[in-house]
Amino acid sequence: CHELRTAIFAKVAQGAIRRVQGQVFQHLHAQDLAFHLGRQTGALGRIVDRGAKGINFTLSAFVFHVFPTALEVSMVAGILAWKCGPAFAVLTSGTIAAYTAFTIATTQWRTKFRKQMNRADNEGSTRAMDSLLNYETVKYFGNEAYEAREYDKILQKYEGSALQVSRSLSFLNWGQQAIFSASVAAAMAMCAQGVADGSLTVGDLVLVNGLLFQLSVPLNFLGSVYRETRQSLVDMGNMFHLLEQEPRVSDAADARALPLQEAEGLNVRFEDVAFGYSDDKRILAGVNLEVPAGSSLALVGPSGGGKSTFLRLLYRFFDPDQGRVSLNGADLRELSLDTVRAQVGVVPQDTVLFNDTVFHNIAYGNLAASKEDVYEAARMAAIHDAIGRMPQGYETVVGERGLKLSGGEKQRIAIARAFLKRPRLLLLDEVTSALDSSTEREIMGAIDGLIQGRTAIFVAHRLSTAAKCSKIAVVDQGRIVEFGSHQELLARGGAYRELWDKQQNTELSLGGE
Repeated sequence: CHELRTAIFAKVAQGAIRRVQGQVFQHLHAQDLAFHLGRQTGALGRIVDRGAKGINFTLSAFVFHVFPTALEVSMVAGILAWKCGPAFAVLTSGTIAAYTAFTIATTQWRTKFRKQMNRADNEGSTRAMDSLLNYETVKYFGNEAYEAREYDKILQKYEGSALQVSRSLSFLNWGQQAIFSASVAAAMAMCAQGVADGSLTVGDLVLVNGLLFQLSVPLNFLGSVYRETRQSLVDMGNMFHLLEQEPRVSDAADARALPLQEAEGLNVRFEDVAFGYSDDKRILAGVNLEVPAGSSLALVGPSGGGKSTFLRLLYRFFDPDQGRVSLNGADLRELSLDTVRAQVGVVPQDTVLFNDTVFHNIAYGNLAASKEDVYEAARMAAIHDAIGRMPQGYETVVGERGLKLSGGEKQRIAIARAFLKRPRLLLLDEVTSALDSSTEREIMGAIDGLIQGRTAIFVAHRLSTAAKCSKIAVVDQGRIVEFGSHQELLARGGAYRELWDKQQNTELSLGGE
């Protein structure tokens, strides 16, 4: 019956765990970029894992331990009162009350040690994952011993907390056994007195002893169940806390869809936009900018000037602190996030790939695309031939974060994804930074074909890329200091001309060497 009960209940428990874990996973993906920039991936994984186990234990405990134990305790107390007198029932009830009170008080005291252990566990998981993900950096600087020492410091914290948990558990078990043993001794003394004065028989003494020891099994279960349930509730609370965190960027209640029109660019406008990642760090200040549908814009200027922030605001990873960003005249905050992002393609500066095949990583741009479409996107991104030379072709696994590929190969896969998505607005952040001059020409030729009739915004350090755009905006310290076409800005002889001359002189110098 016990095994049948376990088998039947497994479906209930696993169904609940699946639903909750699915909700947490979706909720984490719904969070804004600020949440994920500050997250600790290892700790998140541990929180969700322990929370799922907590759900299983809590459901099992209440259904299979708490209610049956309460029933058994009432029956034992009733039998003792009926057979041996109310004194035995009072003793039984008093034992249970003392046992429960001691268990609750000690468990509450122990909870802080378990929380400390969990924090150390999260910290250790995060540290280990971060160190292993940055394996190459550790090797470059020969810091293996340092990483081991730092990890061991966290393990020492975990060890100390785990010892406190273990010792406090021993104290709890000792106290529970002491209370129960004292109760059994008192009951045996009362029975012996009853046998001596003839009010009870030896059989009654055996009955009382048997019933009390029968009661010890569910009481022991109850003690461990309460202890583990408290911990499970802590673990579940940490997981449900994730669900309580609302994203800062979300759809408005009356959000409307951005109409889908193939091969037609989007009109982009920044109106008096100000933004900062924190209150004391202003990135953009009073920016006004318009990119007509079907045209291209290059954002150039010194590093840290706020160029990539334009792209993050357009993809609505963040909302501006002041002003508005609009597509086709509609404020981004009034549009549905899904319909906006479905029509915007991004090629990031730092391309991170899934630990899957090359084919999957390209097809991720449009999961409904056919094989021929994926191959064509790879050709347009000038990587089809390179993939063909890989050991397993398109079935080659790229490794975690794409570490088995070069920077140029990862960037071209990101460009192929964008080709496959066929967006109306294309955002390209340093799209040719990891490419040689020959491949850059191939890629830019392909991009020229992709952006025909579409709107494209480039963040570019290579001004050869910027020169091909309809307009160029020079961004410095969060402001647009110059705006115009390549020829107009060169003729003006300002900041853009200075950047252009420096870059040309550098290229000539490198060419001479």
